[in-house]
Amino acid sequence: MIRLLKFFGWSIVAVFCGLLLGLSGAYLYLSPGLPSVEALRSIQLQIPLRVYSSDNKLIAEFGEMRRTPIRFADIPPNFINALLSAEDDNFANHYGVDPSSLMRAATQLVKSGHIQSGGSTITMQVAKNFFLTSERSFSRKTTEILLALQIERQLTKDEILELYVNKIYLGNRAYGIEAAAQVYYGKSIRDVSLAQMAMIAGLPKAPSRFNPLANPARSKERRDWILGRMYKLGKITEADYTAAINEPLNASYHVPTPEVNAPYIAEMARAEMVGRYGSDAYTEGFRVTTTVPSDLQELANTAVHEGLMTYDQRHGYRGPESRLPGKTREAWVTELTKQRTISGLEPAIVTQVDKSGLQVLTRTGQEHVNWDTMKWARPFLNTNSMGANPKQPSDVAQVGDLIRVQRQPDNSLKFSQIPLAQGALVSLDPQNGAIRALVGGFAFEQSNYNRALQAKRQPGSSFKPFVYAAALDNGYTASSLVNDAPIVFVDEYLDKVWRPKNDTNTFLGPIRLREALYKSRNLVSIRLLQAMGVGKTIDYIARFGFNKQDLPPNLSLALGTATLTPMEIATGWSTFANGGYKITPYIIDRIESRNGDTLFVANPPSVPQGGAASDGIAAPAPQAFTVNATPGEVPGAAAPTPQAPAVAERIVDGRTTYILNSMLEDVIKLGTGRRALALGRPDIAGKTGTTNESKDAWFSGYNADYVTTVWTGFDQPESLGRKEFGGTVALPIWMNYMGAALKGKPPHTQPEPEGLLSLRVDPVSGRAASPGTPGAYFELFKAEDTPPSGNELGNGNAPGSPLPADEAAPIDLF
Repeated sequence: MIRLLKFFGWSIVAVFCGLLLGLSGAYLYLSPGLPSVEALRSIQLQIPLRVYSSDNKLIAEFGEMRRTPIRFADIPPNFINALLSAEDDNFANHYGVDPSSLMRAATQLVKSGHIQSGGSTITMQVAKNFFLTSERSFSRKTTEILLALQIERQLTKDEILELYVNKIYLGNRAYGIEAAAQVYYGKSIRDVSLAQMAMIAGLPKAPSRFNPLANPARSKERRDWILGRMYKLGKITEADYTAAINEPLNASYHVPTPEVNAPYIAEMARAEMVGRYGSDAYTEGFRVTTTVPSDLQELANTAVHEGLMTYDQRHGYRGPESRLPGKTREAWVTELTKQRTISGLEPAIVTQVDKSGLQVLTRTGQEHVNWDTMKWARPFLNTNSMGANPKQPSDVAQVGDLIRVQRQPDNSLKFSQIPLAQGALVSLDPQNGAIRALVGGFAFEQSNYNRALQAKRQPGSSFKPFVYAAALDNGYTASSLVNDAPIVFVDEYLDKVWRPKNDTNTFLGPIRLREALYKSRNLVSIRLLQAMGVGKTIDYIARFGFNKQDLPPNLSLALGTATLTPMEIATGWSTFANGGYKITPYIIDRIESRNGDTLFVANPPSVPQGGAASDGIAAPAPQAFTVNATPGEVPGAAAPTPQAPAVAERIVDGRTTYILNSMLEDVIKLGTGRRALALGRPDIAGKTGTTNESKDAWFSGYNADYVTTVWTGFDQPESLGRKEFGGTVALPIWMNYMGAALKGKPPHTQPEPEGLLSLRVDPVSGRAASPGTPGAYFELFKAEDTPPSGNELGNGNAPGSPLPADEAAPIDLF
């Protein structure tokens, strides 16, 4: 018996020595190729790109992995206890390898003939997750053990746990415990309950098998087992255990919740970041702060949404999106799951029609639509006509109709439909080009086509101020007379005749430029362009930032037949708002690294302080400093060197823009923008624009704080309707936005530059008024352009004098 015991004893010693020798040999063989554990201290986990508003509200998150790293000190103790109870209850005592766990895994291997579990500690899992593949082999396991021993020697237990909880995959694109808490419960790991912590702690073993969304029963079983382990190990009380296992699973999928609805802004920032950093933009944890304040963006969203809805309902109801009569409730529920909510318009299926309205099935259940919200729904016949007013709900909808409803603040439903017309809004800071709000369409869910940047459309009369600016810089004055009379152009080669006309088909004869602008007289604009020369005028207008190839080289340019985007129009109009300076729109104000280091700060060319007031007379453009906005900043690079403020280039005489500004203010007071008088502001100026057949409707306007352009129309150009113009479709959107954006702000007008005079003018001749001239009024002039009095002016062809009788002589238009 003693001899047998000695045999077993020496056998154990021999096995131990063999294992020790084998491990030593493996270490000597593998150690030269082992990665440096020290690299774990500076490891860079993949973190998504996050885009924020200027007031630090989340706009969007981009990246395949959802991860929010968390410090060990911020991890709740109950979660650590839950995790260790599930994964490694001997973590505090072992040195990276738990022999008992390895022996248990070896026993399972002998019994089953294949690997069932690896006996891995959390430290070994860190080694595998950061340095190794998921291959199941003895060589990989040996390497894992050796790395774990090294990790334990060089890192503290807290550091190991922090690495582990931030790296592990926990299902549904969630990497790390903070992301998992956000995905499954919509809150931080610090705010979840004990039961919810146990559920998350159960995921590392098998994120798919124990997923609470895909396999709730297995997930609950795993959660309750972990809670039982915690109670058995003395980590929680019996009362805690009982309460936790009785808590419902209540997990649901939570997408990253933007605090600001600005998808077009987010996409612009994403595209710029990819241009700078390539694919690293999605993984390096960049924090991008945009120039867009959340309040202005939400105001823009509301203005465009309400404006397009109002226009759409003005033209009637086009009927249900589809009809599903005779279907079962289950079939209706299935159909609703296929439909998306579009810009707040929810899908609903009519289940009952009565005198009070509709009973509808929505994703939240059975709800009611009141008849009062349906009375607008006259049948759409065509763009210019509708059927009779509905007298009862059954005139509008039938059982089985798939319709759209809009949820009101009191949770009631309003009968609605998705507009077919589209719109865009751009609002800039004219002092430096910062984008303050941008909407690229009715709904990003329908299409990510950004009409504010990509839709090149004819701006119509909203382009005329550029022609008038050229005139004011070429000897014309606001009181110059130009003949508003019929004119005919003949192309002898193509045998074509062009007879431009005013939208009212009336003619006013000789008219002052100021009046011609606020009355939007087409023939005056054409005569101005003809007198100045098309080529010369295009050269002048191009300085506002337009590409010459977008400006037609013929007289139709005066009517706004160029093809330009809302952003280009707003950029050009900024020069009117800031006193004559060229600005460049920009969206990214700051870029920070994952560690909070500043990588980029915008330094846009800006209007000099007091520049509009002090240097009204055109001067050589000041040299602008180069903005450090080129691609190629390296993640983790040193903060950019502070730069001297870049100075915007003066492109127009400040006196010209001041006079033009006063003329555009008259568009609001006396012309096509009169509706904007309802805002009660003395500092706004603007111009409507409507193209042929009302295919495009525009309004551009500003004060010294914001310049805002609104476009409305169809993606495939067609008429908005005979009675629809810039003043009826686009202007209400502009007013809705600007009225709210400027609410509470004091009037902000351009300071008057030097070199201007205010003189009394004869309203009939546009000349300096003699004493006692009836109806004389004060007009602004450049000092060198003051008009002569009536008895000083001869019959020459000075700018603004009546044109000669042969002014309608044919010219080559094309």
